[in-house]
Amino acid sequence: MMRYPRPMLDSEFIYLDHAAATPVDEQVRAAMAPYETQLFFNPSSPYKPAWDVRHAFEQARADLAHAIGAKPAEVVITAGATESINLAVGAVNACEGEPGLQGGAHHVVASAIEHSAVLACVQQHPHTLVPVNGNGLIDPRDVRAAIRDDTCLVTIGLANNEIGTIQPLRAISETIQHVRQERLRNGSAVPIYLHTDASQCAGLLDVNVSTLGVDMLTLNAAKIYGPKQVGLLWASRDVRLCPLVVGGGQERGLRSGTENVAGAVGFAQALQMAVSQRKEEAARLSSLRDALQKALLDANPDAVVSGHKKHRLPNLLHISFPGLDAERLVYLLEDQGVYVGTGAACAANKATRSHVLEAIGLADDAADGSLRFSLGRLSTQDNTQRAARIVVDVVRGEYERVGSEHVRMNAESFWDNEPVPPKGLW
Repeated sequence: MMRYPRPMLDSEFIYLDHAAATPVDEQVRAAMAPYETQLFFNPSSPYKPAWDVRHAFEQARADLAHAIGAKPAEVVITAGATESINLAVGAVNACEGEPGLQGGAHHVVASAIEHSAVLACVQQHPHTLVPVNGNGLIDPRDVRAAIRDDTCLVTIGLANNEIGTIQPLRAISETIQHVRQERLRNGSAVPIYLHTDASQCAGLLDVNVSTLGVDMLTLNAAKIYGPKQVGLLWASRDVRLCPLVVGGGQERGLRSGTENVAGAVGFAQALQMAVSQRKEEAARLSSLRDALQKALLDANPDAVVSGHKKHRLPNLLHISFPGLDAERLVYLLEDQGVYVGTGAACAANKATRSHVLEAIGLADDAADGSLRFSLGRLSTQDNTQRAARIVVDVVRGEYERVGSEHVRMNAESFWDNEPVPPKGLW
């Protein structure tokens, strides 16, 4: 029998990479457990136990829909956010043959700092990438300028996964609505949809689809203490989607395959918990994040914090130490029991500079020394303070090793006074 290696974890490790993955919550595991053991039935089977499993699956869909202010029939359960994004961007294929589209062309507009899963899909179509400013913020006027007569889709992430900047999605939605009105006045039948990848946002920001003003929305269970490889795509009834996987016709024929009942039930439990705890948890994490940022900047005043100062995810800190090697910092911090990221986890092993940092114009020496700290339920005041001390010591040691002259390290104690939590989130 094959035995899989069990990684050895220090019981005192400090996890600061919640944007990459979160542990499954115990309540989520408890909700999933029956559907992984005694209630194992295929929900498409004809006998009563299978009907009960089907009911549980549809109830999970209804709970997911309710959590985002949608209708159950508009929610497609997917195998994670990447599949959801593929399904959403694939909607442009349904635009083929619309009057005004020559040769089946279907143009897509996206921001230059989208997640790689979005960019990989967008690049399969004629597309325009909208620039961002130095804070990673999109100007809705630039979105409007990028829209062509054959544009069928605009996809803008609600908040960036590397620097945390929150986009003015409602203003972008109003821009899309103006385009629709112009097309109607001009007699054009070409549709245009607005999609957002909100995978990093549930539990931190409002993801109500009506409030956001979007036509499609992607969520990921693995980012909110739910199971991995489970996600959803919400699409308004006006959006025509094209199947990704054909077979038995599950999920309205959009992605065939036996339903992941346990995953859907766990996702629903995780999302309901995230939404109900959002305000309190966002405020708590914002306080911890701000204290961590202050500690690192007090010790290293030449460090660079990226992302919008006001409109930023409350749990995320992206900070750069010019002249240092981020990959080496990650390894040194791991030796001290602190786990951090350098950006998107799926791109961490690629020997390329972050497209997000290039888009915001961050200098190369700063980009190469960038770390992403993302806090979550495993974060406490105590372990965040300890992490800050460890990071300061590691960074100081690295600057001493490389003999850098362009950063002045402050050797004084940086936590003599307890940080004062901010009065409000933003």
